[in-house]
Order: sequence, then structure tokens, then C-alpha cells
Amino acid sequence: MSADVDLLILGGGCAGLSLARELAAFGRASPSVGIIEQRVAYGNDRTWCFWGDAADPGTEPVEHQWRAVTLRAHGHAVTVDCSRHPYQMISARRFYDAALQTIALAPQIRLETGARIVAEPMLVNGLWQVETAAGKRRARQVIDTRPGAAPCAERGSPLLWQSFHGSEVTCEAPLFDPATATLMDFIDDGSHRIVFTYLLPMSATRALIELTVFSAAPVTAAELALPLQRQIRARVGSHPFKVERSEHGILPMGLVPEKTTWRANYLQVGLMHGAARASTGYAFQRIQRWARHCAAELANGAPAVGHAPDRMLMRGMDRLFLSLLRHRPDLAPTLFVRMFQHAAPDSLARFMSDRAALGDTLSLIAALPALPFIRQLGRNFLHAP
Repeated sequence: MSADVDLLILGGGCAGLSLARELAAFGRASPSVGIIEQRVAYGNDRTWCFWGDAADPGTEPVEHQWRAVTLRAHGHAVTVDCSRHPYQMISARRFYDAALQTIALAPQIRLETGARIVAEPMLVNGLWQVETAAGKRRARQVIDTRPGAAPCAERGSPLLWQSFHGSEVTCEAPLFDPATATLMDFIDDGSHRIVFTYLLPMSATRALIELTVFSAAPVTAAELALPLQRQIRARVGSHPFKVERSEHGILPMGLVPEKTTWRANYLQVGLMHGAARASTGYAFQRIQRWARHCAAELANGAPAVGHAPDRMLMRGMDRLFLSLLRHRPDLAPTLFVRMFQHAAPDSLARFMSDRAALGDTLSLIAALPALPFIRQLGRNFLHAP
């Protein structure tokens, strides 16, 4: 029994395609790769956003960027000039198209779509065997990017879940400002949750409008559908509009990973395994950094590597911030508005992008009120396991 490929990537989403795209650049130095993807065809099913760098535009196929961002709470608004670190968006359509074109030119990489895995991978005679509906695939290494079972309140023990449901709408009337993104427009819905609208205008007549919830338990698309419709109507008024597409997602925030048994040459990556920043849910840039690092290791003949853990200071800050949000969700509007109002815009962008230096971190700490965090630190200490 011999291996079909050196490496099997389970799941051809953002993480799987990003790694394959990086490996394609190594040519013959890359191991042979098979990607097993359940979907039959790729669609425009989501968006990824992140903070860019005007001095280093990068190579990602950015569809739109905003040089100002706004937060609204309690009838007040704060707008931040982020022209040095514009807020950028990549649509799934553009990302998938670019990645698939690169992969198609790499003879050492094969993408198998419509491939449903029917049994969990097994180690057989030193090779990993993955059984699909179309047959068995064998490899020396496996990188599993699949999200796993449907999220639940207990799985993975995150401090909070970020659930969002959004629609991209077009209107005949020019209702939106394409120069400014609204990151958070807080809503008091009477629940013990943090709820806000997220608005990304791509033109005066086209925008992505999402309803986002931070809560102890994940929220389904069905639960968010009607509140989202209300928010869309509140922004378009009586003007007619058309829903071009919709998206839904659930992200762990402050995840304590499940204990898993170590398995030789089998690695799990993705949202449930360190891809998302704990306190924000931003994942795209972290996935790209991981993909570059992992591809370089594989091309040098080394084993695959997972997502790099956050620094201890960052982990501690994220955990304290999220535990305060979980205990006192009513403080969230004030905390976020103060953060954006008083922290230096460049420091804020670098912090959100995991590129913060010590001075950036201190800038954010100084922008926030100390007393709620001191109290929460005491609560965390008293309830520590």
C-alpha cells in the first residue's frame, strides 16, 4: 500500500486553499498535495475583513476598502480616520477565484470537489487513510481544516460566541457612504447580550448589512433573520431594495481548545484551533501568516505546523476583556466607543491585526476605564479553577 499524495488537506475553505496557494509557489519543492472539499462548486458565500497597511498594500484581491470607520452607541457616534491602515474587504468570490487559478497551475496539487468524507481518517500501516464516497485516499500527512461538529455552548468552552447574519443589498437610491464603514452600531434589544449592526457600503447603492451578537451561546441564522430585516429596513427606509446574497457565521471568542489526543502527522487548524483572534474574531490575516509559515516548513521537508499561539500578555488581555463583556454586556458600547475615541488609530489597527507593539497595547489600555477591569480581575481570581 502506497501513498496517493504526501499531504492531504481536508477542507478547501479559506485555510485549506490558502495553504495550497502558498505551496503552489514552491513548485517542485512542494510536497504532492490532495485537497478534499465537500462542496461541488464555490460561490460568493462570505466576506473577510481586516486592517491593511497603506505603505504595504500586499497582494490580496481586495474588493473594497474604507479610510474611515464609525461606531455608534447611546445616540453618539465616533468616526476614526484609518487611512494609514484602511479597513479592507475580500469577497469569497474574489478569494476563491484567485486561489483556484493559482492552484490549477500547480501540477503537484489536486483539488477534489464534491468529495464527501464518509469515515473519520485512520492510520493504517503508517499512512493516513481517508475514506470518501468516491473511494479511499492515502497520505503521509493530514491537515484537517474542517470546522467539526456544529457549534454548541459547551463545545470548546469559548468565553463568548460571535454570531452574525447579513445580507448584501442593492438600492436604486444613493443611501450609503462608500467612504466609511460602520463597525458597530449598538442595539439595546433587552437581552443579556451584545447586539450591533455592521454596515459595509461598497457603493452609494450597495452595502453589506449584518446583525452581530456576542453571547454565551451561539445564535442561528433563523433567530437573526427577522431582527436583520428590521435593521435593513431602518437603513433603507421606504426605498425598495434587493437582497443579492446572504451569509451567516459563528466564531469562537476566547476559545479554550478541546483536549485532543496527539496523532503523528495529523494536524488540526482553522477557526476552532487558533485561527481567529480571541477578542475580535478576525481570522483572515492570521490564516495567511500560518499558511506562509506552514508551506515553508513543508517545502523544507519539515512536518506541518499549526497556528502560533498568542503571546501571554495578549492572551491575558483578551481573556480579561472577554470575561468582562460576558459578565457585564451592558458596558460593551461604552468600552468600544472609548477605545476607538481615545486610542491612537494606528495603534488600534495594529492591535486588531496582531501586529501591536508594547506602545500600541499601552495606548489601548490607557483608553479604557480601569475600574471595571480591576473588578473583573478580582472576579476571575476568585473563580479560577
